[in-house]
Amino acid sequence: QVQVVESGGGLVHVGGSLRLSCAASGSILRAYTMAWYRQAPGLQRDFVASISIGSGTNYADSVKGRFTISRDNAKNTVYLQMSSLKPEDTAVYYCYADAEDSRWQRRAYWGQGTQVTVSS
Repeated sequence: QVQVVESGGGLVHVGGSLRLSCAASGSILRAYTMAWYRQAPGLQRDFVASISIGSGTNYADSVKGRFTISRDNAKNTVYLQMSSLKPEDTAVYYCYADAEDSRWQRRAYWGQGTQVTVSS
């Protein structure tokens, strides 16, 4: 069984920075694409950023130039460095992993989410 666990959320002032981490663990053989999504109250879950196993990246237009996604393949961990934070970045941030387990079954996994609050 594969578990995906986020950490690093919290309260930060406008213009501040925060770093999120997400580790995929358990019976995981390999994590392919890993990504971050976010969901503000009353809204749908939106794409933030993704990174392939080869470290190719994609970003939502709203975070380009402010957020940086990276990964450590040896640790099956993905990071999201967030800078110049704005109140509209306030949301629950979810980690996504496209992963293969020890039975060579590949599927999508989601973390439980971590709250990021940007105060003005």
